[in-house]
Amino acid sequence: MNQKKHSNELTHTENKLISLRISKPRNLKNDVLSGLTVALALIPEAIAFSFVAGVNPKVGLYAAFMMGLITAIFGGRPGMISGSTGAVAVIFAPLVAKVVEMGKVAGLSSEVILQDALGYLFSAVILMGLIQILFGVLKLGKFIRLVPHPVMLGFVNGLAIIIFQAQLSQFTVNGQILEMSSLITMCTLLTLTMLISIFLPKLTKAVPATLVGIVVVSVIGYFLNKFSPGSVRTVLDFVQDRDPSILTIAAGLPSFSLPTMPLSLEALKLIFPYAVLAAAVGLIESLMTLTLIDELTETRGHGNKECIGQGLANLVNGFFGGMGGCAMIGQSMINIRGGGRGRSSGISAAIFLLAFVSFGSSFIEMIPLAALVGVMFMVVIGTFEWSSLRLHGKIPLSDIIVITSVSIITVYVDLAIAVLVGIIMSALVFAWEHGKSIEAKKRVEDKKTIYDLKGPLFFGSVTSFKDLFSFKDDEDHVVIDFAESRIWDHSGIEALQNITERYQQYDKKLHLLNLSKECAVLLKRADSIVELSVIEDLEWHIVDDSLG
Repeated sequence: MNQKKHSNELTHTENKLISLRISKPRNLKNDVLSGLTVALALIPEAIAFSFVAGVNPKVGLYAAFMMGLITAIFGGRPGMISGSTGAVAVIFAPLVAKVVEMGKVAGLSSEVILQDALGYLFSAVILMGLIQILFGVLKLGKFIRLVPHPVMLGFVNGLAIIIFQAQLSQFTVNGQILEMSSLITMCTLLTLTMLISIFLPKLTKAVPATLVGIVVVSVIGYFLNKFSPGSVRTVLDFVQDRDPSILTIAAGLPSFSLPTMPLSLEALKLIFPYAVLAAAVGLIESLMTLTLIDELTETRGHGNKECIGQGLANLVNGFFGGMGGCAMIGQSMINIRGGGRGRSSGISAAIFLLAFVSFGSSFIEMIPLAALVGVMFMVVIGTFEWSSLRLHGKIPLSDIIVITSVSIITVYVDLAIAVLVGIIMSALVFAWEHGKSIEAKKRVEDKKTIYDLKGPLFFGSVTSFKDLFSFKDDEDHVVIDFAESRIWDHSGIEALQNITERYQQYDKKLHLLNLSKECAVLLKRADSIVELSVIEDLEWHIVDDSLG
């Protein structure tokens, strides 16, 4: 009955995924138009994350451009968008703050302090990139396939909540909620953007609905500000709320330079922990997003290639003045839902972004925040797995707990920790449930007691395993057939050693049949008291490199 419920729920989840899938064929027009929409959505996020990291918005905009361009070309998931992200910004923010504090203690000028802080930041980003490249070269990206589905649901829901929370700051100025008139105007324009995004696809899918929503609301906002200056908050207003000294987001092309960090062991010790954590979080978020897009598009990305692409992008970031980043689930969802499937969608998004900040900044600065917030609210609605709210009673309680725990930890602690906790919880549940399933059929043939073992032998099942045998009553020769079993860990070996010694106490001989080659190697040290029969061509592999 439980299996039937679980099957029905899986079907429901699959139907939801089908409803999110885009029916548009892959073509250059869809990719370019979708890339244009993504570029507009990247700008406020890149600026916001720059302030989180404690650097100039140009650093975040450069990072968004380089991350998007390089991962689109060299990454393993066409259609996925990368840029400067909050997950990475939060990790590097303490590093920047620490270097600034060191400079103040040393009595350095503000210009020198800023240069030193950027030098340490860019060096950490370079190291982060090298670690990610190494991760891909070692073909470790394939292990993302082992993340349980409940962990994936919790990850998606947690990120949807984070995206929603990030938009709430747009409704405040200097920490205070907008005045009532401005708040009503913003909510009206926001709602209009969402309505266009919802209903326009029912009329035509020639252009992305989100792009049309941004354009329409921008035109309306322009005339409202003409008649009543300041009534509609724009991208430039958002920037100046946080730093009044910034007059424009205009920037030139990024240029090559070596980070100005001392080549010393102390400096390396300072940046190393931040680089490792950022590399881990960046890869986890990127590979989890890759897996989600695989499901939505019914295609297959390459995890190891994506690791190398992300690493290369961060490496270039460090030498060209970017703050680094990773895949962005929000912008990736905008791209996929807008019909962007090929690499040209990510490439065009990056190029449009650079063109906007280099040549069209005056137009971008006039875009109402309401339009971009409306787009991101649509992303939240499309990203959150609403079916997970109806799972109670339909799937095991343990899965509900995993989904909820991962979501909460993602929001309030850290993405990497959330995924790790979720995997550990799922593994422990798996161990407990499968530990109860080991069994054996006992028979006697030719004065031998034969146990046909069925089920995994590992730490969760050793107690049940030891209870299977009748040491005193069995024949002098006892055979355990592992044709339908497998020894998984050291606990299983110790359990086997234990029953061997128990049979020895009764002067009985134990024989093991049909062990895999790996099991035979593990039991090599016991060959003086245990007779082995190994099938030479029997091999077990958890994950193969082809999955990368």
